[in-house]
Amino acid sequence: MSLHLYDTSTRAVREFVPLEPGRASIYLCGATVQAPPHIGHIRSGVNFDVLRRWLLRSGYDVTFCRNVTDIDDKIIRVAATEGVPWFVVAERNQRAFTWAYDTLGCLPPTVEPRATGHVPEMITLMERLIERGHAYASGGDVYFDVVSYADEYGKLSNQKLENMRPAADTDDESCKHDPRDFALWKGAKPGEPTWPTPWGPGRPGWHLECSAMATKYLGPTFDIHGGGIDLTFPHHENEIAQSQAAGDGFARYWMHNGLVKIGAEKMSKSLGNSLLIPEMVQKVRPVELRYYMAVPHYRSSIDYSEEALREAAAAYQRIEGFVTRAAEVIHDVDADAPLPQAFVDAMNDDLGTPQALAVVHEVVREGNVALARGDKEAVARLLAETQNMLDVLGLDPRSPQWRSAGSDLKPVVDALVAVALEQRTAARARKDYAAADAIRDQLAAAGITVEDTPHGARWELSH
Repeated sequence: MSLHLYDTSTRAVREFVPLEPGRASIYLCGATVQAPPHIGHIRSGVNFDVLRRWLLRSGYDVTFCRNVTDIDDKIIRVAATEGVPWFVVAERNQRAFTWAYDTLGCLPPTVEPRATGHVPEMITLMERLIERGHAYASGGDVYFDVVSYADEYGKLSNQKLENMRPAADTDDESCKHDPRDFALWKGAKPGEPTWPTPWGPGRPGWHLECSAMATKYLGPTFDIHGGGIDLTFPHHENEIAQSQAAGDGFARYWMHNGLVKIGAEKMSKSLGNSLLIPEMVQKVRPVELRYYMAVPHYRSSIDYSEEALREAAAAYQRIEGFVTRAAEVIHDVDADAPLPQAFVDAMNDDLGTPQALAVVHEVVREGNVALARGDKEAVARLLAETQNMLDVLGLDPRSPQWRSAGSDLKPVVDALVAVALEQRTAARARKDYAAADAIRDQLAAAGITVEDTPHGARWELSH
């Protein structure tokens, strides 16, 4: 089975056939950097990182563009509240997002354009739209004329133009031909940043930014456009309208990830339930948080709870435990070992991570049995399969990404623990079990778990 993906625009699972054989181009709507990231923001980054990794594993050369919206109404409002320049807010929060993506193991994008660096491309796009009769200037603003594109507008979100509400993206709706027209460019206001254009100084509208950046780096037509399901309308609908009305083919597949919710409510800063990433990685390790977000299917919603987070962490630790124990027996893992067919089928079926991870757990169970019976040949095969599957998901505990920050001290810790374990072994040999247990308890108090195995005592840091 070849890769099939759910395409929002056709509301169907379609075979992925790239524009150019062997190459895949992806544009992901990245952060609007008015606030630091919570897990609702970063879920999109994790889900599309899994897509990218699967495409790479499947042999594609992938160009991955993830933008930064660094000028926006919300950023300006936050800056005004704090009494700082807008770019201070944008830069501070962009760094927080970059840290969060890196902390959760997302591969760096091929290119990460900022909106403020692409105003010339936005001006060119507006000029093309005005020339074609799909946009107009009014009072220093520039608007997209939705009626001029009425036959196509609304198809992505499955809406009819007559049922749509006003765009509500300007203070003075009288400047518009139709209240549903959306702003491509917003004329200058006192205290706001501005850039010069043929229609006067001002700043870009949100939707215009993404169309200009996507086509600059991926071309007028590209393979996949991704983002959260909440962006389908109006953001992605407007991107399609302005891009195709200007003559670009734009995205051939539209993919949307589900939201993270608490109860029935979408996570948001205003609701005070933001669960910021620095706080989350104090509750569980970053790799366990990634596992928590990767387990559900990307199109499903996640109803956050502490219990579910703990369960995910425990499930990952079971996988990690097998990999760690097996690696002590098998030192060279075959990175080119084939993936289990059931895993491949699951991933090719619209990135079916729940089914794919079920395969991982089944292989781990087999691996533990092989370890128990001392079957090194089976252990080698099952360890290779496990690590290769985890690599696709960005969850391999032996990858450099997930080595602890204190890994440089491991030789020192190894030596100190080895001395303690020798003392414990000697105590057990002379049947001084109280002393042996005391040594084990002291190690546990220091965060070191000791496990007695047929091959001798082994240790690991407690989670």
